[in-house]
Amino acid sequence: MFDIGAFELLIIIGAAVFVIGPKDMPLAMRTAGRWIGKMRKVTGHFRAGIDAMVRDAELSDMEDEWKRRNAEIMARHPEAARDPGSETPLPATTGVSRSAPADGDAGPQMEPLNPPAAPTPPLPPPPPAAAGTASDDANTPAARG
Repeated sequence: MFDIGAFELLIIIGAAVFVIGPKDMPLAMRTAGRWIGKMRKVTGHFRAGIDAMVRDAELSDMEDEWKRRNAEIMARHPEAARDPGSETPLPATTGVSRSAPADGDAGPQMEPLNPPAAPTPPLPPPPPAAAGTASDDANTPAARG
């Protein structure tokens, strides 16, 4: 942001030690740190507010686009729009398939979105534990002593 290099920072620290004095330098550094922390907190809060406003604007734009596309689709396929009181709504676990039905009607077919999962095969049994080998027997305290 300020593009301060190492040499410039060294000059600023040297001037601060000369002006403030080495005795009061720790207090001045703590005070400067507190002010910098407060400024970061305020800018973070400001940035979060701006991000929330941008997110709300994007969400509003996406909702408008969705409504526009939904209106286009409903205008192209008026048979898909039903009277709200004519029949019960479809269950939430159904979806539209692109395959044609057997009777030749090209209308959409409803099928489950989440088909049942195939059963998983059982895990194989663990290999049998090997009995002590010759190298294991040689390292036991009874074999050494």
